[in-house]
Amino acid sequence: MSVMADGGQADGLWNWCASGHVDAEKVRNALSGALQRHVTTLDCPADGALLCDVWHVGGDFPTQIDCYLAPDDVAEATVASAVAVRLGADVLLPDDTLNPTRYVLAEPDGTLRPVHVDEVETDEGTERRHLRPCTGSDPACAAAPERNAA
Repeated sequence: MSVMADGGQADGLWNWCASGHVDAEKVRNALSGALQRHVTTLDCPADGALLCDVWHVGGDFPTQIDCYLAPDDVAEATVASAVAVRLGADVLLPDDTLNPTRYVLAEPDGTLRPVHVDEVETDEGTERRHLRPCTGSDPACAAAPERNAA
């Protein structure tokens, strides 16, 4: 386990995607502002820094964001919400259910809500399309493993 310069633990991995084509530097600046911590690229690690890889695929959420050495002293959804506000873009992050199509959507106004998206694997990465609210009546939600638990 790594310890960050400010004493917080840093072993987490965050995998997000953002709507629109967002520049990598803008993503790193938004993360840095939200965390009040240095954010750098994978090829330029620094002590106490969050490592951030950004690339683009197709779909409605083409900006892929992987954060390494993410702090565990702040909720991932809280940071994603702050980043969505700073980017002015929707950010999808995995939720805590076993349903592979269900995510948490962090909106540019800071709102967090459960949603579903369709996913297609491509050579460039996973494309996500057809965002819809999680209402419980969506076929993807009705078939979710957590709904079928005994």
